[in-house]
Amino acid sequence: MKSNLFVKISHKMLVNKLRAFISCPSQCRHMATVKRFYKNTGILSNGDKFEITLDQRRLKTPMGKEFYVKSKPLALAIAHEWDSQKDIINRSNMHLTALSSTVLDNPNKLTKSDIAKYIVDFLETDALLFQASPNDNETDELYKLQQEKWDPVIQWFCDRYRVNIVKTRSIDAPNVPQSTKNELTKHLLSYNEEAVFGFMYGVDTVKSVILTLAASERVVSVEEAVALSRLEEEFQISHWGNVEWSHELSKFDLQSRMAAAILFIHLNSSFSHNQSKSKITNAS
Repeated sequence: MKSNLFVKISHKMLVNKLRAFISCPSQCRHMATVKRFYKNTGILSNGDKFEITLDQRRLKTPMGKEFYVKSKPLALAIAHEWDSQKDIINRSNMHLTALSSTVLDNPNKLTKSDIAKYIVDFLETDALLFQASPNDNETDELYKLQQEKWDPVIQWFCDRYRVNIVKTRSIDAPNVPQSTKNELTKHLLSYNEEAVFGFMYGVDTVKSVILTLAASERVVSVEEAVALSRLEEEFQISHWGNVEWSHELSKFDLQSRMAAAILFIHLNSSFSHNQSKSKITNAS
């Protein structure tokens, strides 16, 4: 009995660590804003690593470690994030920098298996699997919309990974067979550690494992994934109206985060190594 309780407590602690870790990658969001202190950005090739330079000074992680990535296209994208900053450096919008720093610092010492387990367990709370319960005409209308928009993506997920999953129309968690969890775990572990971090960030952004996998395989676009994750909210807005600026700001923020997650997955899944002599390349 004590052993089971210990396992439950340990798992809960791991989930809490992961959620805190995702909500503030590499502690970038609570950093004080600073004025832009550099003129030029670039990348430095160092063997199989690519470092980011600010006026030829190497970038560091929040914990003071050497900042580098293993993909030249990713390094160029990160350099562009820094080059796009105006008078004030807005770190909260630099998602690729934050994700890369998080992988390098890994403050909670998470393994690839830890993250894969978190993602697989998240499937039991996947937004697409909780659909409107029978109640009245309004919820029936929402359910028809969910069937039309969500069910094809759920079916793609089952066909693609040869798994079985049953959605729910109640507060009870959907049925996720252990065989489905095993298959999904196997798939995630086939990626490198950096890409799995990207999957976790995407799942947390749209609250859906299914949508994140669909977006990563280009079954839906980033914009479509965000729209599908906001389906119920958009339905309510169509009936009751919204505060336009707040609605648009939230949507574009989610699109930005999701785009970063998918780009991070793709650029860490196909490296472009450069073994030539070290050379600083202006990314401006």
